[in-house]
Amino acid sequence: MKSRCQIRITSGSFAFLAVVVLACGIAVAQSANLQGVISGRSGNTLTLRTNSGNVTVVLTPDTQVDEVQGVFHARKKEMAVTALVPGLACEVQGNYNAQNQLVASAVRFKGGDLKTATDIQAGVTPVEQQTQQQQREIAQQQAQLQAQQAELTQEQKEQAAHEAEIAANKAAIAAANKRFGELGDYNIMDEVTVYFDNGKVNIDPQYKPKLLALAKKAKTVTAYTIQVQGYASKVGSAALNQKLSQERATNVINFLEQQGGIPLTSMLAPGAMGTSQQVAPDSTTEGQAENRRVVVRVLQNKGIAGT
Repeated sequence: MKSRCQIRITSGSFAFLAVVVLACGIAVAQSANLQGVISGRSGNTLTLRTNSGNVTVVLTPDTQVDEVQGVFHARKKEMAVTALVPGLACEVQGNYNAQNQLVASAVRFKGGDLKTATDIQAGVTPVEQQTQQQQREIAQQQAQLQAQQAELTQEQKEQAAHEAEIAANKAAIAAANKRFGELGDYNIMDEVTVYFDNGKVNIDPQYKPKLLALAKKAKTVTAYTIQVQGYASKVGSAALNQKLSQERATNVINFLEQQGGIPLTSMLAPGAMGTSQQVAPDSTTEGQAENRRVVVRVLQNKGIAGT
């Protein structure tokens, strides 16, 4: 009887331990569904700013990235992880690891939010362009006021309307810059500029060794991030130049991934800068050649560098 009693107690102890182990396993594998704004990228991790604070999100090759469309988000478009740029509002699903980091299984965002984030990254938002145009119009109208006194009343009304629009645009710019202020929090560790022939998007062989050297150096930088921005000269239509700048930047990213061994998790989406930020006058052939370029930078978060 004593032996049987001991057997029952031992069996009950094992059952109790099994329940405890199972409960611990469930706690470790805690899942989460968070919404917030990406405030920074460092290597294969990103920082998600939520209403409850910042959360470190780990990106893996299995992370599913989707752009959702429609009122009920029923339609999805699969995207690369390079689309996860600072300033992007998104929803992240995943499980917490032992370091209390959220390992992302899926990231979803709206197409409009991606356009807003990439426009801010490029540094030339449509809001800024409208503001600059409206400021030029106001200056012209003020000059006309001096010569056309008969139209003074009407022009004053137009000026007041433009000033109201500018005030609204400035508020929008301030809000966007607040979301995307982390771009100033990076050190440039290396930089290479690739130039292109007129109308061409393929990388000239002379620049490939430079890109490979940049990729090699990037791998020595802790938590590096690669930024690629494409530009075009003002020869041709604005739509064509925007397309050329996008394709040039994309080709450089593909080369860095395929030949340089840089994972997409360590690169930002290619910035299609179009004809913005011209570095030389487009009135000369030489100036046009300097403007047809892709600028590649190796970035490190200042918080990581300790600066």
